[in-house]
Amino acid sequence: MAEWTQWKESAELPFRASLNASTLFPYRLGIEEQIRTAAEAGYEGIEIWMKDLEAYAAEGGSVSALRRLASDLGIEIANAISFIPWADADEGVRARGREQADRELSLLAELGCPAFAAPPFGDVAEVSLEQMGRRFADLAAQSGRYGVAPILEFWGRAKKLSRLGEAIEVARLSGLANVPLLLDPFHLYTGGSDLGDLARLRGEDIGIVHANDYPANPPRETIADADRLFPGDGIAPSAELAKALKACGYRGFLSLELFMDDYGGRSALETARYGLAKMRSAYAV
Repeated sequence: MAEWTQWKESAELPFRASLNASTLFPYRLGIEEQIRTAAEAGYEGIEIWMKDLEAYAAEGGSVSALRRLASDLGIEIANAISFIPWADADEGVRARGREQADRELSLLAELGCPAFAAPPFGDVAEVSLEQMGRRFADLAAQSGRYGVAPILEFWGRAKKLSRLGEAIEVARLSGLANVPLLLDPFHLYTGGSDLGDLARLRGEDIGIVHANDYPANPPRETIADADRLFPGDGIAPSAELAKALKACGYRGFLSLELFMDDYGGRSALETARYGLAKMRSAYAV
């Protein structure tokens, strides 16, 4: 424990610290325990996954009680990870996606979650950026009725909307005054984004930032989510990213998102604490 305690005392983030629940997946915790773990480890927020919230509600859990639990523990529900096919090429798929969105948004509104991730999920290869812009505007209008906002996410391996520059263009083409973007070092890397595009962003253009790292091997072409590393353990330009975020005025959540299968015998709480320490070390500016 000495290593993470030392980092915690020596480095503070200029951003708020959040834990993405994916980091805890190997421990098979319910959403209540995920929130408790994030709070005990010292995070200010948590990114939940819709599948966990839906499972909790389906088993009779009270969403309003879950909201009170998070509030009592001092944890903000920062964002939800969702997979709605809002940009899919097929209108029938998009229609079912709108029904899915209504179900999910109702739960998120009750939970007090302000936002959800909107990645290019589904068949988007032949969808133009202009079409994506219009469809994102439709999603934002639907979400706005619940008081929840979509955060536009690009995926490095997506057939379309794979780079930061494309996300900035979709935001422009949506015609909306403000489209928050989700930034993720892994997707910046796998999609070959130009880090210079970060200079085009203002703090209010960024909805949330994921924190992770990646090794030189496997190479960019074959690296997978499971290969993600704790911040500072790979080749990601973490310090450069942190400086760019600070320079543009971003002071929101930096959220640890890993997909590891094993943490070398650490408990869930130890992993969460270790991850927070690694974020503070890698992204200190």
